[in-house]
Amino acid sequence: MSAVQAPKGTYDLLPEDAERRDRIVTAAAAVFVAHGYHRMVTPEFEETALFERGVGEATDIVRKEMYTFPDRGGRSLTLRPEGTAPICRAYVEHGLHKWPQPVKLWYYCPMFRYEKPQAGRYREHYQLGAEALGSASPMVDAEIIAMLAELYAELGLGPLRLLVNSMGDAACRPAYVELLREYLRGRRPELCGECAERIDTNPLRTFDCKVAACRQVLDEAPRIVDHLCPDCRSHFDAVLALLRGVGLQPELDFRLVRGLDYYTRTTFEFQSASLGPTQNAVGGGGRYDGLVAQLGGPPTPGMGFGSGLERVTLVMQQPLQVSAAPLAYVVALTEEARGQAFLLAQRLRHEGLGAELDLAGRSPKGQLKQVARSGARAAVLVGLPEAPSGTVRLRDPQGGAERDVPEEALAAELRALADGIPA
Repeated sequence: MSAVQAPKGTYDLLPEDAERRDRIVTAAAAVFVAHGYHRMVTPEFEETALFERGVGEATDIVRKEMYTFPDRGGRSLTLRPEGTAPICRAYVEHGLHKWPQPVKLWYYCPMFRYEKPQAGRYREHYQLGAEALGSASPMVDAEIIAMLAELYAELGLGPLRLLVNSMGDAACRPAYVELLREYLRGRRPELCGECAERIDTNPLRTFDCKVAACRQVLDEAPRIVDHLCPDCRSHFDAVLALLRGVGLQPELDFRLVRGLDYYTRTTFEFQSASLGPTQNAVGGGGRYDGLVAQLGGPPTPGMGFGSGLERVTLVMQQPLQVSAAPLAYVVALTEEARGQAFLLAQRLRHEGLGAELDLAGRSPKGQLKQVARSGARAAVLVGLPEAPSGTVRLRDPQGGAERDVPEEALAAELRALADGIPA
């Protein structure tokens, strides 16, 4: 009988990888909190209509990639493929429009998309994201983008390109979409079958195509930044000026429409050359001023991003070092001392100090070898017949120096050792 394996497109995080992932999330939380963002948690699955209405029925996510299933009550449910629509649903459902605006939220959770597994992207992947709802200010756009740039710098990602575009809004985009549609109809024979179909359903999606012939046609297509209304032009110029003011170097990219229909005005993406020429996005997002109203809420501007943790770890030049080593390893030198060792390790843990002990019945010699394997800073020896009553022996596993310490003072001694204070 063959061994059972994880489904294609998923993966296991072994302890060292999971600890490294936790370090990344902790670093992200610190950056987000410093910018006034608060963590939000939404369900793993939602009603399918949320994504059909919010993400867009013509998008690849809805048409091809969602994990959708009926539950026993006959309701159509979908595993979360992206993070913004659920946040907006929760914003409406819980009346967050009554809170001081903008409401600034961040999340860390798995996403599910049935797509071809590729470097740093799996069918179940984890994503960090942030959303700011309730302000149309270009400063929100700049803050979101600069915050993500700060996080990437904090994590030690290599050189990144920041690409930006404007998708216009309800005042100027419809006219541009018709202009693009007419242009593409005239070049239909040169397009792939999928792009030819998109002309009628959603011509903006053609910019996502990687087929060389389609990209050549789109190189000559009208560009939305040349057809922005005055308000969108002013907003975009303000965002660019703010980003340059904080030392970022945004590059205009007319192809950057992202894969979701809810974007308006600003879209952006950070890319890394180390990921290759095509699947090179590390993270990105944009403004979605109509999404909350589309989901039944009041008219509410919004801006946010998502960044896959798997892509981030691929791009990190120096992965965060993690150590699972305990501070102390408690060694029982006799069978009778095993109970004492257990209670002592528990007391140290209750004091917030990492402590390990033997749970495999090793001999004293075997336990001392395990001290070295564990990387513990100190060995705590119990059961020494010559030790004064109420004391244990503290040994340096590196140099071998020993001293007897009263049990009630052990936690303080170990804490000083952890802080680097000489004994």
